[in-house]
Amino acid sequence: MIARMWHGRTPTAKAAAYAAVVNRLAIPDYRSIPGNLAVHILRRDEGEVAHFITFTLWESYSAIEKFAGTPVDQAKYYPEDCDYLLEFEPKVQHWEVVGTASSR
Repeated sequence: MIARMWHGRTPTAKAAAYAAVVNRLAIPDYRSIPGNLAVHILRRDEGEVAHFITFTLWESYSAIEKFAGTPVDQAKYYPEDCDYLLEFEPKVQHWEVVGTASSR
């Protein structure tokens, strides 16, 4: 299993609206790809800036490629992101999941 992590920043004043956009657009997009196992959107406010982490789990790199294209470590953005994000980080991080536990 592969974990994919993207980081973005918005002004705190726009963070709630951005979270709504992410929930409306990005989560269904991720979930529509065969091989996507989970999507988690995380938010942390630091003064005037809100940080977002999109943490997704995938069966394989080939599944990620169906979502992100090639190279698989490129970030994927939506047109609406221009209204919220302070910058556009070009790369994401991938991590091999070597252990997991869940109460569900």
